[in-house]
Amino acid sequence: MKGVLLLGMCLGGVGYCQTATPLPLISVNSQHSISQRFSDQELRAFAALAPVDTHTHAYQNAPALFAMLKRLNLHIVDITLIDDQEKNPEWMDLAKERRDTWGVVSGSKGSAFFCTTFDPFRVNDPNFSRDAISEINKDFDRGAVALKIWKNIGEEVKGVNGQYLLPDDPIFAPIYRDIAEHGKTLIAHVADPTTVFEAPNPAAPDYSSYMKNPGLYMYRKHDAPSKADILRARDHVMEQNPTLRVIGAHLGSMEADFGELGEHFDRYPNLAVDLAARMDYLVIQPKDFLLPFITKYQDRLIYGTDLEFFQGDDEHERVERWESAYALDWRFLATTGWLVYRGHIVQGLGLPTPILRKLYHDNAVKWLPGIEQRN
Repeated sequence: MKGVLLLGMCLGGVGYCQTATPLPLISVNSQHSISQRFSDQELRAFAALAPVDTHTHAYQNAPALFAMLKRLNLHIVDITLIDDQEKNPEWMDLAKERRDTWGVVSGSKGSAFFCTTFDPFRVNDPNFSRDAISEINKDFDRGAVALKIWKNIGEEVKGVNGQYLLPDDPIFAPIYRDIAEHGKTLIAHVADPTTVFEAPNPAAPDYSSYMKNPGLYMYRKHDAPSKADILRARDHVMEQNPTLRVIGAHLGSMEADFGELGEHFDRYPNLAVDLAARMDYLVIQPKDFLLPFITKYQDRLIYGTDLEFFQGDDEHERVERWESAYALDWRFLATTGWLVYRGHIVQGLGLPTPILRKLYHDNAVKWLPGIEQRN
């Protein structure tokens, strides 16, 4: 059959078909990424939007990365976080991570923006809020556009009484007020996909990812808050801080219920969500549902990937993976070709240019003020 291309990326094997007829599943060895960069025509259309990837984790000052960003006319938001579960050394030392991330921002010469954080594991220190705000404001003064809280608030961090702390715990209230007073944005990755709160389900879109680290499953922690409890606490933060812009990372952890997501958009005008690492959940939605949903909430959806670039990574191999991911996402969102994605044969959405411009650029600028100053 004509027009068949193979595409591999960091999430596993996928295929892309330029014909109007769905293809049978194309097998690609997920251990070997087959690079498929943008065609010249695709790159022109993509770059014309001045796209922004609002959710990345890049810590290596890599010339190949900066060259790719320039060639794609792409900006990224480079996010810091603290994690002691996956034992990644980059995420276990906040001082080092700050240095590495600011190094990427500086080396990119305007292509990358900084998103700061604080160490929630110091929550029981006597001066926790004061010290956290002091460091946060240093980053804001340097140009950081946002602050991120991570899922360990709700799933791991405990107070002095041994109870899990939720995002709306009063200890965090001064930090949220400080973010709003500085006109910055809170990126909130709280909770996880619903599948993490249930026994492993091979049919779940993210089953293979979480089985690589089964310790992340929450259903085993019988004293932990439920996912609903964590999201209610997140919602309470928005209610308490109506002037605080909140971007819910990963579809706001409402990836399995787009009805719930729509209800949140209707209820909370200060909420948007990014698409990072949840394309698996988008591609399985019926096209006749997803198109109207995106059209209705086109001002509240922001492009992001969750791509990573660590110290020690082969920069050329990593850049190929990044561009392959961007090209695949573009084909799903912008074209009407057929995609084979983790065994799902789906047709691209073919979103109109005005909506693509919002997803890739305008919403990032609106919800993350500071980006437009250097775009």
